[in-house]
Amino acid sequence: MEKPRISKKEFKDRITALQKWMVANDMAVMLVYGDEYRKENLRYVSNYWPMFERSALIVGRTSEPILLCAPEGEQVAHEMSVWPDIRLVPDFLCATVPDAIEYPLATYTDFPTLSAELRQKEGDFKQLGLIGIDAMTQPLYETIKSAFAADLVDCNHVIQKMRRTKSDAEIACLAEANRIADAAFKVFMDSDLIGMTEIEAAGVIEGAARAEGAEHVIFTVLGSGERTHTIIGRPTAKVIEDGDMIMCALAIQYEGYVATCEVPFAVGTMSKETKHVIDVLIGASAAGVPHLKPGVPMKKFVIAVKDHFKKHNLSEYDVYPPLHGIGCAEAESPYPHEKSEEVFTVGTTVNTDISLFGLPGGSNRIEEGFVITADGARSLSPFVRLYCEKWLAQMNKEASAND
Repeated sequence: MEKPRISKKEFKDRITALQKWMVANDMAVMLVYGDEYRKENLRYVSNYWPMFERSALIVGRTSEPILLCAPEGEQVAHEMSVWPDIRLVPDFLCATVPDAIEYPLATYTDFPTLSAELRQKEGDFKQLGLIGIDAMTQPLYETIKSAFAADLVDCNHVIQKMRRTKSDAEIACLAEANRIADAAFKVFMDSDLIGMTEIEAAGVIEGAARAEGAEHVIFTVLGSGERTHTIIGRPTAKVIEDGDMIMCALAIQYEGYVATCEVPFAVGTMSKETKHVIDVLIGASAAGVPHLKPGVPMKKFVIAVKDHFKKHNLSEYDVYPPLHGIGCAEAESPYPHEKSEEVFTVGTTVNTDISLFGLPGGSNRIEEGFVITADGARSLSPFVRLYCEKWLAQMNKEASAND
């Protein structure tokens, strides 16, 4: 079966939507910036994802997009980019090296030349729309402003609005990213982790993710025992011991879309304190998920989770909101809180991030992807959903037995 991906038509539709906004707002030219870390906007409009270097897509009001990159990434750009017009600019060379690097085979253009070309195509302009202004260095910002002889206008909000509602193809890519993360997490939990270092354990889950088809492992948060309190700790040489709580969040990228999978569990003989932490987290998830429906204010999910923590006198261990959007970034809008009036709409994709940190039994969270549908919400993480449902059923069985 053919794997899901974003079609060239969909990329063209995205550019058309940008151009319509530009016409309506009298903006002749827009530049969408990206680099290895902040790649989400650039990937969204071009499919290109640079390594080491920086890049940008120039979008004219009427002309075909131009992808700007640096010499080492040129062939990758031709391989990935949906736009064939690719130019090299020296300003986008390796971001971490202050030295002048020579690339004798490179044929460069520069920003002043591009500025003149765009004025010939689009007419004179005094403003340049900039998407990715928050990711760009100040020296690069000033270079672009001077070379294009235009005021740079922050247009992040334009693409952020476009990215909020996902198409069927985007949802399919997120579902595949979640499938990969789920499968890797199952391998991880089925492994004998006791005696491994956290780094070795990370190798188990990351290797399984690559074997399942992960384009990239965005991150592996991993802590065991006392190290679960780190919230976003990287794996270390600490040896995993019997009874340790395991906090592991695996973020997987597939075709530019990112899914994070996480369920709380312990290895070996679990303490009562650790079980209590997991019980409360699973209960909070059960309290919140029914509110993931179109037309329902997002704050209701947040309030339901926080009320569950309050019921168990654990509010002091709740360190941040329990839900955020997902897409080309691991966490993106919406990121609702207790007073958010925005409602869920069909096509919104979110990840639960239900967490408790600092308890005697350990710290952990539940991360599960969902897409809002006309009927409610569909879990994109079947493994996480089944884990939560089985744990909840056991909790209810134990409660009935104690009545």
